[in-house]
Amino acid sequence: MEIFTHIDTWVAFFTLTFLEIILGIDNIIFISLTAGKLPKHQIRKATNIGLLLAMVFRILLLMGVSYIIAMKDPLFTINLSWFQASVSGQSLILLGGGFFLLYKSTHEIHQKVEGIEHSATKTDQLKSTLTSVIIQIVVIDIVFSFDSVLTAVGMTNGLDGALVVMISAVIVSIIIMMIFAVPVGKFVNRHPTVQMLALSFLILIGFMLVTESAHLSQAVIFKQHVGAIPKGYLYFAIAFSLGVEALNMKVRKKQVKT
Repeated sequence: MEIFTHIDTWVAFFTLTFLEIILGIDNIIFISLTAGKLPKHQIRKATNIGLLLAMVFRILLLMGVSYIIAMKDPLFTINLSWFQASVSGQSLILLGGGFFLLYKSTHEIHQKVEGIEHSATKTDQLKSTLTSVIIQIVVIDIVFSFDSVLTAVGMTNGLDGALVVMISAVIVSIIIMMIFAVPVGKFVNRHPTVQMLALSFLILIGFMLVTESAHLSQAVIFKQHVGAIPKGYLYFAIAFSLGVEALNMKVRKKQVKT
């Protein structure tokens, strides 16, 4: 623990914890929408179990960080007249996660637009069991863990006791997410427009993961290289949209009072 007597260690720890929380915003949105289908007394339980399992998996990833980095090496190549790519294990995981988010979000939007949730039978409602929700939370966190772990490795590269710093930052960030995930979930589920906005964010994030996968695979489509979408653009779009929605909610409150 002598490494925590150095200022550089604390700077890296706080910066990494902050980044882990920012990267975890995607998880909180997904958890809010998924756990919101459960009975009220099971929401916090599903959230906490899912995040604890996610924390364990993320720590295991950090301990096997050398293997994760090695997954950048191509597993196989695709060479067609209009499409070329060198596919790695890392890019396959991001691709699978991206398609999972796109499917899940589109399916949820379809249900809400068609009003399926309101006319569902008791049997249909039981499909969202505690186990299935926890599995979904862990699966999507596995996808985001790769991004989180690679960010942590890049930030602590060359730092003494890097693994201890990374694991400490992950534990603290998950605890903070456990505290705020349920309140955020209640707010999202209480406001249908915010819920639709959150689902739209997940589509955007899913598309970003697909393009990130193509970028890591050095994909070329019709002689055009696929570039990664800067995360700053994504977070700006989310913050801007939430700001507009906050103004709309304020206007609607005034209209109700009058």
